[in-house]
Amino acid sequence: MAASATLHCLTGCAIGEILGMVIGTALGLHNVATIVLAVALAFVFGYALSMRGVLRAGVGMKQAFKVALAADTVSIAVMEIVDNGVMVIVPGAMDAGLGNLLFWGALALSFLVAFAVTMPVNKLMIGRGLGHAKAHAYHH
Repeated sequence: MAASATLHCLTGCAIGEILGMVIGTALGLHNVATIVLAVALAFVFGYALSMRGVLRAGVGMKQAFKVALAADTVSIAVMEIVDNGVMVIVPGAMDAGLGNLLFWGALALSFLVAFAVTMPVNKLMIGRGLGHAKAHAYHH
C-alpha cells in the first residue's frame, strides 16, 4: 500500500514538477522562482489526482479537498523537498537547459531519490492510520 501511495504521489508531483521546471527554464526564470513554480504545480496536480478518485466515490468537492489534504500533504512535501534538493545539489542541473541531458538526468534521478525517501514516510503514516490511509476508504 505504501508503494502504491508513493507512486500515486510521485505521479502528481512529477507532472507538476516537470511542468514547473520546463516553464521556469524555458522562460529563463531564476532558479528559486522555477523551484517555487514547480513545487506549487506539484501540489496542485498531486491534490487534483487524489481528489479525482474521491470525487468519483460521490464525495463533494469540499470534502474531497479535505481528504486530499489529509492524504497527501506530508507525502508531497517530503517528495518536493527531496526532488528539488537533488536538482539543486547536482552541479549545473538547474542551469543546464531543456535540451541538455544533465537537466533531464538530474530530474529523473531526483524522482528516484524522492520515491525512495518518501515511501518509508508513507509506510509509517499508513501504519498509523494517517496519510493515504485517509483516502483508502474512498477507493473501490
